[in-house]
Amino acid sequence: MQFTFMTATIEIQNLTKRYGERIAVDKLNLTVNQGDIFGFIGPNGAGKTSTMRMVAGLLRPNSGAIKVAGYSVAKSPERVKAQIGYMPDYFGVYPDLKVWEYLDFFSACYKIPEGQRPSLLDGLLELVDLGHRKQDIVDSLSRGLKQRLSLARTLIHDPQVLILDEPAAGLDPRARVEIRELLVELAAMGKTIFFSSHILADVAEICTRVGIIEAGKLVAVGKLDELHLQIMPRRRVEITVLGKLEEALELLKSVTGVVEAEALLAPKEGERRQLSIEFTGDDASLSEALAVLVQQGIPVLHFNENLDLEEVFMRATKGLVT
Repeated sequence: MQFTFMTATIEIQNLTKRYGERIAVDKLNLTVNQGDIFGFIGPNGAGKTSTMRMVAGLLRPNSGAIKVAGYSVAKSPERVKAQIGYMPDYFGVYPDLKVWEYLDFFSACYKIPEGQRPSLLDGLLELVDLGHRKQDIVDSLSRGLKQRLSLARTLIHDPQVLILDEPAAGLDPRARVEIRELLVELAAMGKTIFFSSHILADVAEICTRVGIIEAGKLVAVGKLDELHLQIMPRRRVEITVLGKLEEALELLKSVTGVVEAEALLAPKEGERRQLSIEFTGDDASLSEALAVLVQQGIPVLHFNENLDLEEVFMRATKGLVT
């Protein structure tokens, strides 16, 4: 059966999930836009996995509505499944299958014609850089390679929406970078990506938008710079200058919106000098700060706003669990 792909968005309205007396997801409202790399973060027990499983149609909510690419998860589950590739936070056990057999098995589950499978599997293995491990036993792969293989499996039916639960959990730094690069590549191919993670650096690096959930409630959502301004009205900007440290400090203190300016290092003559300002103004005022330094002949080597997702997360959450 062929389905016509619609706008690849996720729309969640008043979603609630209870386990007995415990409320795991509490009247959650969230939209993931087409083309987003959306990072879903929160403490353990916050409701991330329950939410993602409900979006994927694997868990029935107590109330609320979910649409994926315009289709209702409750009313049109088959159409939703055609749009979604779901990757759980565990791989499963397939000790005796070879890599290509693993993908071939799932290709059959998705009713991919047998004659189309060899080229499809080769393309997927090339995409996740596993072509050279095609004949290996799945159980012999490292955790990082298993995560790549699991990601290839989610792509078998060419879904428009990827729902990935902790795709980089337990990986070494190199494997994390490789998974991160894969997600960016998939987004460039037009996929909408909704993934959870405890690795805030990865979220900050690649996500177009972020949602923070705690005790089943969405406490903040938006682009990282928007969340930073919303939760931490004072922006921190780091500036590296070459010489004229005291003059730079006095100039910055005169700029509208600068509430504090200080030297980060005690440099020696002729060395780079780092400054930090606490800033409450808008982008235009921030641009003015840089312009003032340049106009007065201060050699500026680096000018960077420090958007710290970890600090945003800690301020937005209270350590609650459901």
